[in-house]
Amino acid sequence: MTEVPDEDGLLRLVGTPFPGGTFTFEPWWVRLANDCALAPASDGAASPVFAFLAATAAMGWSWEQLWALFGATEADGPMAGETATEIVEPLRVGATYTVSGQIVSAVRKRGARTGVFDLVGYRLDLHDELGSLAASCTNSIIFPRRSL
Repeated sequence: MTEVPDEDGLLRLVGTPFPGGTFTFEPWWVRLANDCALAPASDGAASPVFAFLAATAAMGWSWEQLWALFGATEADGPMAGETATEIVEPLRVGATYTVSGQIVSAVRKRGARTGVFDLVGYRLDLHDELGSLAASCTNSIIFPRRSL
């Protein structure tokens, strides 16, 4: 297992870029996602959840690789924190988007009930075929640090 970074190590991870990748909103995938959400197929990729799904699918790391960067595994119980999505232009079915991003914050906190945990923020951007920002997702992950 990767070692849990100390507080200085956490700060050094801020600015770390994601490898990135591309994501295409294939018509069949959009239909399935809308069906799962009980949304009409005619909605296309209109829901903000599509930006999150595309961004995390093409961030260039698996969840396990992202957690390992912070010295964590699935067994440590990382949890999703806050999320904020900004849609700059409508996401288009059939279009391919380039995903890029970086770690934007990392801080160690102590809670009276929860004990020590790390709160890590990351931002993923979707750019259209012309390079224009189409959507942005800023999220956080909570890493419990039971051993600290």
